[in-house]
Amino acid sequence: MSGNPIFGSKNQSAAWGTGNQGQGTVGFHEPSQNLSAHDLQAMYQQPSATGYDTGRMTIGDVINKTILCVGLVAIGAAVGWFYTPLMFVGAIAGLVLGLVNAFKRTPSPALILLYSAAEGLFLGGLSSFLNSMYDGVALQAVIATLCVAGATLALYRSGKYRVSPKLNKMFFVAMIGLIAFSLLNVVLMWTGTVGGMFGLRSGVLGLVIGVIAVLLATYALVSDFTMIQDLERQGAPAIMAWRGAFGLTVTLVWMYTEILRILAILREE
Repeated sequence: MSGNPIFGSKNQSAAWGTGNQGQGTVGFHEPSQNLSAHDLQAMYQQPSATGYDTGRMTIGDVINKTILCVGLVAIGAAVGWFYTPLMFVGAIAGLVLGLVNAFKRTPSPALILLYSAAEGLFLGGLSSFLNSMYDGVALQAVIATLCVAGATLALYRSGKYRVSPKLNKMFFVAMIGLIAFSLLNVVLMWTGTVGGMFGLRSGVLGLVIGVIAVLLATYALVSDFTMIQDLERQGAPAIMAWRGAFGLTVTLVWMYTEILRILAILREE
């Protein structure tokens, strides 16, 4: 099972049912013994059933919805780039909507799209601010994120990068440590105990923490891929494609933020 907390419990698929129980599921019937050759040929010439036709989630659905979410992130980022103060609005709204979406049992397309737009405002403002200090750093972060995400997908498809129960435990422990460190860093920066743009996450320590965070993000991305495949294989309802899109969007936003921070620290040195 996936180590990504965005997705539900491993027993969630039991609630979806099998066979022809409930609306939106597919029943299977024995083929009629009286079908003619012409009827059989007509059946085979029919287009394959889509997720819409069957009421089941498909990977294609997830891809389409992820493109929509990332597109909204890009639009929000364009607005945030020119109106930097909206970064704070996007950060707060993105945090709240992210938590709401993560704990909702049934995905809400409207809330997921709002989350994507809010994160776009945050990323656009942050990118604009750092790019004004280190020219070109935002474009470098975009290219680096695409390269890391592409390499992760390639390794996953090749079978060389997979989730496992042991790695899941390590992932959760590392995530808890990273979150605790980040919260401590924020408190120390707010109280003026530590200075600098990133507080404790500056210099060599900041680079080390950043690299660890990017590695964790790649594992989260593999977890997303794994869970999406599992959901399709288990015959999850079509609405769950939004869950997959939300998980991928969260991970990509996190990866971009960490890479942007690393590049800014390198330019600062």
